Amino acid sequence: MTHSIRLQVNGEDKTCMPQTALPAYLQQIGLNPRLVAVEYNGEILHRQFWETTYLKEGDRLEIVTIVGGG
Repeated sequence: MTHSIRLQVNGEDKTCMPQTALPAYLQQIGLNPRLVAVEYNGEILHRQFWETTYLKEGDRLEIVTIVGGG
């Protein structure tokens, strides 16, 4: 039986399944991965690394939605 892991997202405690890829998690929480920036454990995570970043126990994410305007 697989247990969920705990992480912190924008200061709130959340859970997900182990080895969830970052883009999949963003979609699970209702965000379009193309429209957000992510800080992962205190560092801005460049988009080229998202597909190979798998969430693990205790990770901290800060997710900022990119808003266009005029």
